[in-house]
Amino acid sequence: MKSKGNSKPLKIWRLITPMLGVATLVLSSGVVFAGRSATGFTAGGISGVDAGQDTAGPDLKMAVLSDPRLEKVKHMAEKLISEGFTAGSGYAEVWIRDFNTFIRLSCKVMAKDTVKEKLLLFFKMQGTDGNIIDGYTPASSAGAGYDYIYSKLAPELAGHKNTVETDQESSLIQAVYKYIRQTGDARILTQNIGGKSVLARMEMALRYLMSSHYNKKYGLLFGATTADWGDVQPESPWGVVVDSNSHMAIDIYDNAMFLIALNNYIEMAQNDTDNLPSAQKADVTKWMRLRDRFIHQIREVLWDRHRQKFIPHIYLQGSPFPKDFDENSILYYGGTATAIQAGLLSKAEVAAVNDQMLAGVKAAGAGSIGLTLYPPYPAGFFKNKSMYPYGYQNGGDWTWFGARMIFELINYGLVRQAYQELSPMLDRVIKNNGFYEWYTPDGKPSGSGQFRGSAGVLYDAIVRLEAWANKKS
Repeated sequence: MKSKGNSKPLKIWRLITPMLGVATLVLSSGVVFAGRSATGFTAGGISGVDAGQDTAGPDLKMAVLSDPRLEKVKHMAEKLISEGFTAGSGYAEVWIRDFNTFIRLSCKVMAKDTVKEKLLLFFKMQGTDGNIIDGYTPASSAGAGYDYIYSKLAPELAGHKNTVETDQESSLIQAVYKYIRQTGDARILTQNIGGKSVLARMEMALRYLMSSHYNKKYGLLFGATTADWGDVQPESPWGVVVDSNSHMAIDIYDNAMFLIALNNYIEMAQNDTDNLPSAQKADVTKWMRLRDRFIHQIREVLWDRHRQKFIPHIYLQGSPFPKDFDENSILYYGGTATAIQAGLLSKAEVAAVNDQMLAGVKAAGAGSIGLTLYPPYPAGFFKNKSMYPYGYQNGGDWTWFGARMIFELINYGLVRQAYQELSPMLDRVIKNNGFYEWYTPDGKPSGSGQFRGSAGVLYDAIVRLEAWANKKS
């Protein structure tokens, strides 16, 4: 039997000062729960307010400011992101879950209008029910494999969607938010796409998730079973499309992503009230109440207080894995980092989770906390042959998620730990002269050799670390 949330029932939390980058969640009992919100970005770049007392002093600041690896990796990232928008070498498509993680750097190294154009294409490809595609590619180069999606608003493109995932809509809303915070161009919200504004289309995306992926019993979103943040289900050889064999489940990654998107949408809508019709203004209040319920339900349903970790899956109608398999022994690294981005954990909980991550890295003999999960699912649990233990999304080491955890460690005042855990990520980028998609435990680079998501999040972590080091005490 799992342990529930906290020792005392959580009541409704309010999000205070969302613009400051730290979420102060206040329970109706008056107890304060401090964590970082998903809104810690300013128009000029990345900001952050430490949620706790710094554990590092002048010696660490000097080490950071004199570390040549930081500028070298930043320059490498800037060059890669300036060269395009596809997920990376080996990918022909622009993926929203990837674009969302490097769009801030895109805004720095590319023309604002170019970035906006690529972003708006996702709205042109939006389904009539509000759903958002995973990615798009020129229709002329669409090959076999996907059941492609087409739109009259962008006839030159072919879109695709891995339906086992539930993060596409949330990723696009987050990306629009980051674009605005990076460029100051809030006019994108009123841009007309097929007779609807971008802001209205973002609300359509939220409504789609609530109508097609919301479970009333648990009060959270569900999707197909995958390994943490992955987009491969265990029941089929490719595993990216929901079918009759899929097992629906609730997990932390999808719900934390949705919570961040809710926070972002609410802030954008509140800042654009002059352009909102009265009905949509009322809906903002509804989304705020929903946001509060999601915060409560995520903690109540998914957080294992005893183990100080998130439960991998809450299954709606059975698990795809053997009955005697203890799935809750697995720590999900990426979903946990996303939950921390959403402000769901206290500083003490972040420290406890980080200790578990490091223990898993040591036990696996892996290179960094980019380790997707630990321990991995046993051989044969996934029909996709790439999902062997420590392969791909089943325990591969991804900077794409590890660097997000680094960013949050800094925000929570765990700076010395952040710098130490960032170090192997820097070293392997320099050693391999590129931002590889993922690594095996023995350090072998795998997947795309120039993976833009890795470059984007690593750049953000470095900038955040440098901002901390340059801050006057």
